[in-house]
Amino acid sequence: MAAVLCVGLTTLDVTQRVDAFPEPGQKIRSLGAVLSPGGPAANAARAVAALGGRAALLTALGADALGEFVRASLEPVQVTAVPGTTPVSMVVVRDADGERTVVSRNASVPVEAPDLSDLLDAADVVLLDGHHEGLVIPVARQAKAMGLPVVLDAGSWKPVLDHLLPLVDVAACSHGFERSEAEVHSYGVPLVIRTQGAKPVTWSRNGSSGELPVPAVEVKDTNGAGDVWHGAYAYALASGTDPVAAIGFASEAAAVRVGAVGDWVEELARWQDSRSGSTSC
Repeated sequence: MAAVLCVGLTTLDVTQRVDAFPEPGQKIRSLGAVLSPGGPAANAARAVAALGGRAALLTALGADALGEFVRASLEPVQVTAVPGTTPVSMVVVRDADGERTVVSRNASVPVEAPDLSDLLDAADVVLLDGHHEGLVIPVARQAKAMGLPVVLDAGSWKPVLDHLLPLVDVAACSHGFERSEAEVHSYGVPLVIRTQGAKPVTWSRNGSSGELPVPAVEVKDTNGAGDVWHGAYAYALASGTDPVAAIGFASEAAAVRVGAVGDWVEELARWQDSRSGSTSC
């Protein structure tokens, strides 16, 4: 079974679905509300588990009711949580096109990594999101020393990336990531990928570059789509898929996410089960 260790941010997401985003000072009625785990690392781990992989999550959670709810909701992901806070994200999704807006506190309390030996020994691929510097740097260093592939979910520039990028094998950047492909390569990253929503995903490696189209889909909810992309990509790598070929699989999985309303984890699991009755890539 392909095993992925996801390291970084976990949040509690409060998601409201609306007809239209409110104007300043306006009160509106939502079409529905959902309470669920969120955050790049946690969503990626949930995607890995839904695809049939063995998902482990190293993160920080508060020792309170919020943290306990999130931990319980993450099953069957193996959660290792160091003491910290449980950030809350307020998510509003527009019903007509699935566009979302997010207000989040994110990680604000320094944390320290536990003993990483068992987590890394059980992993085929490590996926980092750049949050919780006290976790991602030690994991990346140890994974690099062990020869484990290290994938970075590069959503936005963070100061820690100056130290993290030299340890990364694949940097999968969002459309809004503030550094160019050439700048990311200059840190020694072999493969740089950039997702661009509905536009083709681009990649560059060893002087070669290309692009792969993404599936056309009716967009219903974009929240967490990038996280699912990264989780699916790491799962494909852990399954032995070529790093460039894994882009297509990740884009298909993300398309399932944006086409789902409600429990996207179940939708992703059903999609994977429907693929020739196999959990492989």
